[in-house]
Amino acid sequence: METLATSRGDKIKELFLAFSKDYAIVIAILALGLVFGVTSPSFFTRMNLTNIFLQTSTIAIVAMGQASIVLTGNMDLSLGQSVCLCCYIAAYGMKNLSINPWLAMLGGVLTGCVVGAVSGTLYAYLGIPSFIATLGMQNVCRGCARMVTSAKPISGLPDAVGLLARKYLFDLIPSCILIMALIFVVMQFVYARTKFGRSIYTVGGNAEAAFFAGINTKAVYFSAFVLGGFFTGLGSMVLLSRLDSANATNGNLYEFDAMIGCVLGGISMNGGKGKVIGAFFGVLFLIMFFNGMTMLNVNSFIQDVLKGVALILAIGIDVFRTKRSAMVSKKKAAA
Repeated sequence: METLATSRGDKIKELFLAFSKDYAIVIAILALGLVFGVTSPSFFTRMNLTNIFLQTSTIAIVAMGQASIVLTGNMDLSLGQSVCLCCYIAAYGMKNLSINPWLAMLGGVLTGCVVGAVSGTLYAYLGIPSFIATLGMQNVCRGCARMVTSAKPISGLPDAVGLLARKYLFDLIPSCILIMALIFVVMQFVYARTKFGRSIYTVGGNAEAAFFAGINTKAVYFSAFVLGGFFTGLGSMVLLSRLDSANATNGNLYEFDAMIGCVLGGISMNGGKGKVIGAFFGVLFLIMFFNGMTMLNVNSFIQDVLKGVALILAIGIDVFRTKRSAMVSKKKAAA
């Protein structure tokens, strides 16, 4: 009996260690929820939790796009301004050109794909570093968004737009949360079970080895950026639906929020490691943290400082994990 109990204890311990290795962020979310639940009685109210998930949904969808790029060992700094441009394109089409709302929103999503395709071409086929290419595209998107409407907000959109974020299932779950959940379930399957997903991980882990294994690495890089643009466009349409307006501040700093979410969720900046579902948990942690800070009346400027610290810590943790993994691999090889 004692041996059986010991065996069960060891098995539970192994399962917990395996879970904490891949999903340490989930444990952090539970701990954070406990802290804010104790310090702020209104934190766990239905209204506040709904607000947290509403904010999480748009950033998490964009983070899904960022995750696709980060897994290849790159980043996209244009995502935030791309969100702004996509919102403006769709809203302008509906309001000023009287285009069918669904066609206008499709145009917004396609705008995100075009931005991603340009960044992917600059990096994959012209050899321009992703940091420079996407930083340049960030300014292009910002300029184009302001040229379209002279930076004036567009509001009073057709009722059909509200279907993406302002409708509720059973008067309980907002439609945008369902969209977000569906995206992550599907993409987790794609990255874990399909040839495309394996190619992304292989290229991100070792591009040279992937090339000699017969993988078209340039096409994979390009596809990752286009996919990132697609989810940015989709996320921007959900944001447009939720806010019922397009504004110059739409998507502001989303690229960094998405990046922090990815790294906190265990996706390595070096590429080839991590689960895309982690991006959702990382963004949820980030939104919960700043929601709790707001409820505790922490100064917004201090929150900006904390967000910068969170980005540095997230990348620092990723660097530490990478070095530790490399050391373990060397010890195994030496043994």
